[in-house]
Amino acid sequence: MKRTVITIRIAAAVISLLVLAFSSCQTMQRDILLSNTNEASHGGLLRIEMQIVQLDGANASREEIQSVRRQITNLEGSVADPAFQAMLAAWSGRLFLMEGRNSDAQRELRRSQTLSPHNLLSQVLAFRLERDPTRRLARIDESIAIDSAQGELLIERGRVLLDLNRFAESVAAFDAAFTLLSGKSFYSATYMQFREKAWELRDLQGSAAGTLNAARQNEITWRDLIQITQSETDLLRFITAGRAWSADAIFNQLVDRAFIPYTQDVSLTEWTEVRPLPTDIVLRAGAAWFLWHLNAENRANRGLLTRYSSRFASRANPRSPVPDIDTNSPFIDSILGCVEWEFMSLPDGRNFQPQQKVRGADFLAMVKRL
Repeated sequence: MKRTVITIRIAAAVISLLVLAFSSCQTMQRDILLSNTNEASHGGLLRIEMQIVQLDGANASREEIQSVRRQITNLEGSVADPAFQAMLAAWSGRLFLMEGRNSDAQRELRRSQTLSPHNLLSQVLAFRLERDPTRRLARIDESIAIDSAQGELLIERGRVLLDLNRFAESVAAFDAAFTLLSGKSFYSATYMQFREKAWELRDLQGSAAGTLNAARQNEITWRDLIQITQSETDLLRFITAGRAWSADAIFNQLVDRAFIPYTQDVSLTEWTEVRPLPTDIVLRAGAAWFLWHLNAENRANRGLLTRYSSRFASRANPRSPVPDIDTNSPFIDSILGCVEWEFMSLPDGRNFQPQQKVRGADFLAMVKRL
């Protein structure tokens, strides 16, 4: 009888061990599966981050935004983690901001903050929703004072300092951010354009609002060109004698004195009689003409205006050293002069690209060199 009881107890113990082993195996398999699911989900979250950051530096199309939103929808519910869901909500809010749907972005901000108060991505979304740049900067600085090691916060600081025309500080913020985010190269790839703009404008800090606005444009008019030249140099004193002339009045004088060409088409040898307007967009050909004539005037050396064409005139078959400007073009002296004297450059190292529009910051650099 005792032998039977012992046998039963041993059998029970063996069964218990088998059940425990089976249960442990099942738990391990479930943990591995959950781990794999989390890894895949976090990989999906990183892809969403990369795509939204890349769209942040471009004019995102509706199709691109919807593609990322579908990825967010697919990830929702894949991980029962409030912090994970909070990040998804914050990224969703950023997409709504790109679409101009601020009320929807505000809703997603509240959802993100409810799921995980004070999470980093909801802070960034809140900064983006703050319309007043001074208050935005104050809020960013409060967050940085708590945690200065978050590159995302410094990206936001660089952006708002650029908006506030505090260019040198903006450059410093972006540089620090790129160092902290070195493992995510898509941040520097996207926001380097903002950093470069701040760098180009760093010498303009404290300049007049009109000059700042003109220098920040991706294309400028003759009026903008005159505003920058008048504000940042003394090169127009031969017209104004130091008096406060309007840009349009200076423009008319410059046209009458042939400092501004009637056409910017380098292929024409006979110019149109249609007078240019101060609102016309400046092309690289026109900028070269203006700068070279300004250079000749301020050096009291009118011979510079025919410096190159006079050489070509004495040759049987002259060939231009710059392929996209012919030796017969009225612009040959201005373009070759600006290149040789390094007021302007050859964008691709070979061609001048005379019909390309001139950015404000680029013209500022040109006229500063002169």
